[in-house]
Amino acid sequence: MAGKADTSMTIRMNRDVKQQAQQIFSDLGMDMSTAINIFLRQAISFKGLPFEVALHTPNEVTLAAMDAAEHDKDMHGPFESVASLMDALDA
Repeated sequence: MAGKADTSMTIRMNRDVKQQAQQIFSDLGMDMSTAINIFLRQAISFKGLPFEVALHTPNEVTLAAMDAAEHDKDMHGPFESVASLMDALDA
């Protein structure tokens, strides 16, 4: 981008997060500034965050299954054969 002036920005972050990120970026052959510029360019390209940001809340059926598994309820198997598995599925 010839003719455009560079600018700087100051951000606050957790020290451990910064150190871990710097190590990853170093392993990739870049510095923090390059990595952040890549992120910003991708955000511009995507017109938003370049990755999914979501809270995945399990539905009631999944929550009930998780609860049952944690309390060893409705547990089946191991199965001796495919036939015994199929019998259990048909039950």
